Amino acid sequence: MKYKSVFDIIGPVMIGPSSSHTAGAARIGRVARSLFSREPKWVEISLYGSFAKTYKGHGTDVAIVGGILDFDTFDTRIIQSLELAKQKGIAVRFIEEDAITDHPNTARIKMGDENGDLELVGISIGGGKIEIIELNGFKLKLSGHHPAILVVHNDKYGTIASVSNVLAKHQINIGHMEVSRKEKGKMALMTIEVDQNIEDDILKEISQLPNITRVTKIVE
Repeated sequence: MKYKSVFDIIGPVMIGPSSSHTAGAARIGRVARSLFSREPKWVEISLYGSFAKTYKGHGTDVAIVGGILDFDTFDTRIIQSLELAKQKGIAVRFIEEDAITDHPNTARIKMGDENGDLELVGISIGGGKIEIIELNGFKLKLSGHHPAILVVHNDKYGTIASVSNVLAKHQINIGHMEVSRKEKGKMALMTIEVDQNIEDDILKEISQLPNITRVTKIVE
C-alpha cells in the first residue's frame, strides 16, 4: 500500500486506540450503512484474524457498530454505540471466526430489515484505510475514501460504455473502476470511484440507461 502523505501513516482523527482496529473498523461499518441506505433492524458481524482476537480490547466492536449507526471516526458516541444500537432496537451479534483470510483485519457484515438485506466484506489495511472486497457475493475493490457509485446492471454489451459516457459528458473523472460478475450474461456490478461527488440528477440519468438495475452513491 502506498501512502500519499504523512497523515496517511499517522491515521485519522478518531476515537479509540488503533487506527486499523478502530478507525478502519468504523469506516467499514459506515460504508455498509451507506450501501444499505437506511438503519438496519439486525446486524451480524463476523470477525477474522486479529479482529477476532482483539476486538473487545481495541474497540473494534463499538467502532463497527458506530459506523453502522453512521458515526464518523471522531464521533464520541462511538464509545456508547452498542448501547445506542440496543436503544434503537437493533439486534447486534458478533461471531469470532477461526477461518484464515487473506488479511488479518477482516470483517463480514450482514445486516437487514423487513425490506431487504446486505452482506459486505471489508478489510482494514492500516492508518484508518480500508478496502471493501465483497458485496452481496460480488468481488470488488472499494476504498471508501473517495466518492463512488455502485452500478448493478445486466451483463450486456455497451452497458459499461454508456455509464462512462454519462460521466464524461458531465466532466466527472474516473479514478478507479472495476466490473464484477457472477456469471456471464447475468447480473454484474460496476464499482466506480470518482474525483468529486456526483449529483442526484446524474445518478438518475445513469439509472435510466438500458440494462441498469440499481445505482448507489457513496459520499466521501
